[in-house]
Amino acid sequence: MKKAISVSVLVLVLVLLCSVCELGHCLERSSVIKMRLGGIHDCKGSQNSAEIDSLARFAVQEHNKKANSLLEFARVLKAKEQVVAGTMYHLTLEVIDAGKKKIYEAKVWVKPWMNFKELQEFKHAHDDPSFSQSDLGAERGH
Repeated sequence: MKKAISVSVLVLVLVLLCSVCELGHCLERSSVIKMRLGGIHDCKGSQNSAEIDSLARFAVQEHNKKANSLLEFARVLKAKEQVVAGTMYHLTLEVIDAGKKKIYEAKVWVKPWMNFKELQEFKHAHDDPSFSQSDLGAERGH
């Protein structure tokens, strides 16, 4: 009897915990956005913040070291984040490659409590850009 009650209480606690942890809250532009924990969402604050800019420069420098290339960071076009064991930043970057502007996507994993930062992925954003012309500041007819 005691065992059955203990199991029931444990199951109830797990169900409640799962339902509470199922949705996280993120404040963005004065509105609350509900999302699943671990989901990718826009970074809090501006994608042109000093922190995001620093992560983008880090991504380009690490890529240059690994690929023996000479890409030059230009700007961040889009920044998203994902809570993992730390934070995974998904960055869309404009870089200069041999005088030409190119778009790359980078993933940087950060665990600040361990002073850990690692470039997970850096790839050319071929034909499927994840941003619109308005994200680039383009206007119709120009």
